[in-house]
Amino acid sequence: MRDVFKRIGGKAAVDAAVDRFYEYMLTDERVKHFFANINMEKQRQHQKDFIGFALGAEDGYAGKDMRSAHQHMVDHMGLADVHFDATLENLVKALRDLNVPENIIAEAGAIVESTRTDVLCR
Repeated sequence: MRDVFKRIGGKAAVDAAVDRFYEYMLTDERVKHFFANINMEKQRQHQKDFIGFALGAEDGYAGKDMRSAHQHMVDHMGLADVHFDATLENLVKALRDLNVPENIIAEAGAIVESTRTDVLCR
């Protein structure tokens, strides 16, 4: 599963997918409020680095762990399964927009799904 990064098209494909993903996230009523006061340029780069790493890029990831990164949103903004589901839906839409094969989308989705417990701090 960790070679999804190469099969998806590498850094350029991940960057394009994350940019498209945030187009959806920032207009999705279920999740857009989480980004109200966020530096989106920094957020996009952070997400590109993380998604690349999660999908198998050789570059490391220097960000916070999932629990630390999301604890504030769980505690103070009510981050829950409905928001995680919306995020996964938006990622799948972005990948489909970029004509990523369905089998690779399924693998990427499984990788994201594997973070649910940590993201939601359970």
